Amino acid sequence: MEFLQQLGFDPIMVGAQILNFLIIFYLLKRFLYKPVLDMVKKREEKITQGLKDAEDGNKALEKALEEEKKILTKAQDNAKKIIEDAKTEAGILALDIENNSKAQTEKLINEAKAKIAQEAENTEKNLSEKISLLAAEMITKSLKGILSEKEQEVITQKALKTIKKPN
Repeated sequence: MEFLQQLGFDPIMVGAQILNFLIIFYLLKRFLYKPVLDMVKKREEKITQGLKDAEDGNKALEKALEEEKKILTKAQDNAKKIIEDAKTEAGILALDIENNSKAQTEKLINEAKAKIAQEAENTEKNLSEKISLLAAEMITKSLKGILSEKEQEVITQKALKTIKKPN
């Protein structure tokens, strides 16, 4: 032990230092290490929870984006269908309008033809009567000095009957 004393080793001092170390170790463990460890664990849990929440948020965002794409696709399909239906309906409506126009046009044309035919017939009757009267007048004037009135009357009546006969 002398050798240790020559080196400056004092066993009482070493024992006291070991005792001091154990007391400080106990106090640090009791009052400092455990609260610091708890605080580190809480921070680690918060970080883990934050990472989990961020991952859940990313998954929710991806799901929302996917749902948005589905909704947009569905909306575009619906819009295309509505446009297609509108075009079909417009085509049908245009065809109906065209058919109605043709029918009305044909009706107007037929009515006009009938009216023209009626007017032509009336005009023909009027002209026929006027021609008959003119012919009778011409015959009467031409035969005035040549034949007697009775003979003129008979010839005029025969001429009028001949003119009025349908062909």
